Amino acid sequence: MTDSVFSAASAPLINLQQSEPAPRAEQEGDATVHDVVIVGSGPAGYTAAVYTARANLKPVVFASSVAAGGDLMTTTEVENYPGFIEGIQGPELMANMQQQAERFGADVRYEDVAQVDLSGEVKKIVLDDGSVTLAKSVILSTGSEYRKLGLEDEKRLSGHGVSWCATCDGFFFKEKPIAVVGGGDSALEEALFLTNFASSVTVIHRRDTLRASEIMQERALNHPKITFVWDSAVVGIEGEQKTEALQIENLRSGVTQRLEVEGLFVAIGSDPRTDLVREQLELTPDGTIAVHGRSSKTALPGVFAAGDVVDPTYRQAITAAGSGCVAAIDAQHYLESL
Repeated sequence: MTDSVFSAASAPLINLQQSEPAPRAEQEGDATVHDVVIVGSGPAGYTAAVYTARANLKPVVFASSVAAGGDLMTTTEVENYPGFIEGIQGPELMANMQQQAERFGADVRYEDVAQVDLSGEVKKIVLDDGSVTLAKSVILSTGSEYRKLGLEDEKRLSGHGVSWCATCDGFFFKEKPIAVVGGGDSALEEALFLTNFASSVTVIHRRDTLRASEIMQERALNHPKITFVWDSAVVGIEGEQKTEALQIENLRSGVTQRLEVEGLFVAIGSDPRTDLVREQLELTPDGTIAVHGRSSKTALPGVFAAGDVVDPTYRQAITAAGSGCVAAIDAQHYLESL
């Protein structure tokens, strides 16, 4: 779900303090040392922008030139975000958040961040064009990216039967046949959750054994609504306006079969977007940015992180927004201490 990637090419991080020349020559940019720069948009970034703007910190938000608003920009109906009785379209929700932040003075820029130097009291944010923006504090809300199957029709049918979030979209598949791809705990959690809505759930796994924990396997294997297709991969998705069927190839025999479903949930993991900072900040075993306790504070003073880039578990718009609020307040307190 959540926050946008801010560099179209996620190149390996190059520390600006190294003696080696950077791949992009720094150009004269914004000479102002801003109180707060927020890298990434989505629920976490825009919420952090609302709070820091209302604190008169005049945040600059680098929202990305191509992915502003994050994953919710590709989501249709959002019915589990508080305050919207009839639900709201994902892009509309993100537009509302952005406009709310701008109302209080946030400067949202549709530009991509190529490099960052988070050391020292003044942080450097280098954009794709080589220009540099300076800041006393930085909030990283770069989100995560669901792993994709890499199929031609996967993106086209995203939001039209293809999903990566059962909690977000399961409600729309009442009494409909659906499939889940994956074999770990996340995949089985999705499958079990979806049995509350679907007429049937087919779990498609590349191997003949599951990677999930024993208790999750037991629950899924014994559930009357769940069936398994082993040693198989989805190689095609059928449907013009919405998902209608899957092409499933048996990886042992090479035989392809057709499975009629109205929903496909891909649960093969996600990757936090940490390419910009992985050589400067401590990461957790899950690959997320490490923060102190329930705060947003990273190992570097003045650097904070929020949203899916720190959350490997919940990854919901509402938890990301709450995390953005925490980061904004932490940044405000840090600036007051200078």
